[in-house]
Amino acid sequence: MDVQAAREIGAGLAVIALAGVGVGIGNIFSTLVSTIGRNPASRANVFGLGMLGFALTEAVALFALLIAFLILFS
Repeated sequence: MDVQAAREIGAGLAVIALAGVGVGIGNIFSTLVSTIGRNPASRANVFGLGMLGFALTEAVALFALLIAFLILFS
């Protein structure tokens, strides 16, 4: 196995984290919609926490993508 093939395999493995991020973001927003649907008065409190959870989960995706690019192009 040459170096380029090992890099491509490593980058592919690093991108697997993006599947988990997709599931996590879906779970965050489904819970957010469910909570607001049950108690619309809590929207002001819950919406900010949902956006914070989304941002933190998306940060994991960006780190995984950054690692994949570093593996490929360094």
